[in-house]
Amino acid sequence: MTYFTVRLTNVTPPDPGSVDLEKVSNVIVDQSLKDQIFSREAGRICYTIIQAEAKQTNGNVFRRNILNRLQQEFKAREETRKRSTQEWVCLVSFICNIFDYLKVNNIPMMALVHPVYDCLFRLAQSDALQNEEEVDCLVLQLHRIGDQLEKMNMQLMDELFNLLRDGFLLQEDLSSMGRLLLLEILEFRAGGWTLSETAQKYYYSEVTD
Repeated sequence: MTYFTVRLTNVTPPDPGSVDLEKVSNVIVDQSLKDQIFSREAGRICYTIIQAEAKQTNGNVFRRNILNRLQQEFKAREETRKRSTQEWVCLVSFICNIFDYLKVNNIPMMALVHPVYDCLFRLAQSDALQNEEEVDCLVLQLHRIGDQLEKMNMQLMDELFNLLRDGFLLQEDLSSMGRLLLLEILEFRAGGWTLSETAQKYYYSEVTD
């Protein structure tokens, strides 16, 4: 939390025009790709900076830079995954976090819908489902933004969950934890993006145990 506070202090001074916002955006993306905890909070940080810039200079330099850098990282996502699973799941978490926080008239940005789905579909492939770290990332993102994402494109969400259902039922090399996580997210969506109290106690006691 101290890191977030220091970084926010550095990038949101009284005059945003005195700050190199492109450099700030690069720092945030670079840190997001290294640190899973930071990647889950980066959207909130970006939102704060964007709001400050709009209020003080009526500009959108930071938003443009962060989206440009995000596009670059998205294009290189398969190379990132091959290089480092940790960096890959951080990238997915960051993209989904940006989708969660950066909205236009309180609606998620359409430009991010397909990139987010592309990342989640990649996590739903059979080789990724063998990796608990990737399954955990997939389930975490669906818990956070699944409802929003479904409202933007229900057909793609149906296709994604068909993949997850097939993986759960047909893929024999899933770990017990991976299988439990998939079952939980299948039930989560079936329940209208919520779990009953009984189901919540069951799944989270299993994870704890």
